Amino acid sequence: MSERLTAPQLQHKRVISLARWVLGKYLVRRLPDGRRDARMIIEVEAYNGEADQACHARAGRTRRTEPLYAAGGIWYVYLCYGIHEMLNLVVGPKDWPAALLIRGVEGAVGPGRVTKALAIDRTLNARPALEETTGLWLEDRGVVVPRRLIAATPRIGVDYAGPIWSQKHWRFHVDPKLLKARISQTGHTAS
Repeated sequence: MSERLTAPQLQHKRVISLARWVLGKYLVRRLPDGRRDARMIIEVEAYNGEADQACHARAGRTRRTEPLYAAGGIWYVYLCYGIHEMLNLVVGPKDWPAALLIRGVEGAVGPGRVTKALAIDRTLNARPALEETTGLWLEDRGVVVPRRLIAATPRIGVDYAGPIWSQKHWRFHVDPKLLKARISQTGHTAS
């Protein structure tokens, strides 16, 4: 059974807590034929405010980064290196630029693979992340990932941010096999 997430759940400044919390939630895509492709989120990276030198908002508010300044609950989608679309969930209160890069879902690990697998592009930029009408939304299906199953490591590909910011352990991931085994032992949650 899935439960609709609400915007207030995504609109506080505890961005690192939100990064752990979103693991186990489902990214759902409505396909052109009407079917739904739902995949559990298993890897994210947190980007937290203008002080975070790896965050796109480090240089302040621009036309490109404007979605990051919205209240949490919308998508921020951009093109990386002219090749891959990158999907981010904007989190935090209005005017606090923070987002979670969706790096992995079941069956697609790597942010470019996620967007390719689910046909995600920049037409979703700044669109609501909690409404089915956009064709891409989040669902809570009752999976609670225990902290002991979550690995925290440095973010990938952000050496330009300098040693302090590039070495922050703000990449969070869970082994889906361990999680599935835990769920099968305990029921719908993994706690």
